[in-house]
Amino acid sequence: MLAIDGFVFDLDGTVYLGEAALPGSVEGIAELRRRGKRVLFVSNKPLEPRQAYAAKLTRLGIPATPDDVITSGYVLGHHLAHAMPDLRLYVIGEENLRAELRDHGLIVVDELLDQDVREVIDPVGIDAVVVAFDRTLDYRKLNTAYQALLRGARFFATNADKACPMPGGSIPDAGATIAALEHISGRKLELLAGKPSPLITQVALERLGLPAARCMMVGDRLETDIRMGQAAGMVTAAVMTGASTREDVARMEDPPDYVIENLGELPGMVT
Repeated sequence: MLAIDGFVFDLDGTVYLGEAALPGSVEGIAELRRRGKRVLFVSNKPLEPRQAYAAKLTRLGIPATPDDVITSGYVLGHHLAHAMPDLRLYVIGEENLRAELRDHGLIVVDELLDQDVREVIDPVGIDAVVVAFDRTLDYRKLNTAYQALLRGARFFATNADKACPMPGGSIPDAGATIAALEHISGRKLELLAGKPSPLITQVALERLGLPAARCMMVGDRLETDIRMGQAAGMVTAAVMTGASTREDVARMEDPPDYVIENLGELPGMVT
C-alpha cells in the first residue's frame, strides 16, 4: 500500500470527458477525500476560469471550489504578473483567457490596437506572443503572431498539447499552433506554463502543502501528466480512460509507476 497524502488529477480524459464523469471518478475521489487525502485538479485547457471548472466538477458530483483547481492560464498569469508585469501581450486564445490575464493586471494588446479591416494588427508594441487553445484561430491571428515574432517578441504558451480529447474524437490544441509558428518564424517557444512545465507543479505542490514524494500525479497523457509528475518526484499513475493506451505505456523508456483502468482503483492502492 502506498503512503500518499495528496493527489493531483488531470481533468479531461481523467476525471471527465465532455459533460460526463468518467467511470470510477466520482466514487474514487469521494473515498480519497473521506480518508482525509488532499485533492487538486489541474487542467492544461485555458478555455474557462477556475470558477467554471469548479462548478462543472460540482455539477458532475465532485464538489470543488476555485481553490481546488489550477489551469495553465492561471499559472501563466500568476508567473508573468510577478516576473514580467509590464509586457504587452498578443494572445492567440479565447476571451476567457484574455480576461484571466487582465485580472492578473497584465496588458493584453489585441483589444487595444486597431481591429479594422487590415490583415495584421501592427506588431510594433507587442512584447510577447501568448499561444493557447483557441477554437477561434484564423489566418489573421496567426499572421499577427508571426509578424510579432519576426520583430523579436517573446514567445510564451499556456500549454503545448497537440490535441484535446472530446466525445467522439480529438480536436487540434495549442501544440499545433505552436508548431506552426516555430516552423514559419524559426523561433522556439521559450516559456510554457502548463503541463509538463515545472511552473504548474510548483503551484500545485504549494497549494497542497505537501512534498512531492507524498503526492501522486494521475492523468491520461503520458507526455504531459506523467512526464510532469516524474520530473517533480511524484508517484505517477496513468489512467486508461483518455488519450493513452497500455501499448503506449509499454513503449515508454520511463513508464509511470502505475497503470489503472479508472480512478475507482485508487482507494485500494493507498493507506
